[in-house]
Amino acid sequence: MVRNGHIHSPTIHLKEHADSTTKTNDRNTEGSISSCHHKETKPGPVANSEAPVSVIGRKVMIVVDPSIEAKNALQWALTHTIQSHDIVVLLYYKKTTSKQGNESTKVKATKVPGFLYAMKHTCQMKCSDVQVEIFLLEGKEKGTTIVEEAKKQEATMLVLGQKKQSMTWRLLLTWAGKPMKGGGGVVDYCIQNATCMAVAVRRKNKRVGGYLITTKRQKNFWLLA
Repeated sequence: MVRNGHIHSPTIHLKEHADSTTKTNDRNTEGSISSCHHKETKPGPVANSEAPVSVIGRKVMIVVDPSIEAKNALQWALTHTIQSHDIVVLLYYKKTTSKQGNESTKVKATKVPGFLYAMKHTCQMKCSDVQVEIFLLEGKEKGTTIVEEAKKQEATMLVLGQKKQSMTWRLLLTWAGKPMKGGGGVVDYCIQNATCMAVAVRRKNKRVGGYLITTKRQKNFWLLA
């Protein structure tokens, strides 16, 4: 279904898992905390069962495109951040050609790039109990548009892929007297201005492995995993 720039994937119904039956010792367990339902050790009246409660997870927004950096960011999010029952929003930005400014535009389903469906399939294969949404967004300024959309959708976390800057670009920034904090550009803008936690992800080289993580408080933190 396409609505106001949203392309919603079919809702993935959350499955309630029954608590496994465990044997209990004949001892007093008053005051203990358990994630399973309490089981009476003495015969007595059966308590009324409560209605199942739907579990609502976090909303993790991942900025995607066909680049290897975006694919690495998605892979990191699936292995290090995404949890059961989370909502994953795959956000694809496209620079607007109209004069409407940073606004969502209605997009036909046939115009959705194929790589977005491939990324959605990857999410569902890695985490079958999450809801995946595809969102196409147009705007004049990429950083501003992404930050505003993350705030609008009340995202819990914003994940972006980050490129390694060339030595020439670093020298140009230094010569121009501009700071290189967070890598500069769109990624740095999102990290510094997002109302939720924003994480920039860059894959280390194959010889070393792991990821370099940049947040508002940390820059290029090496996560070996």
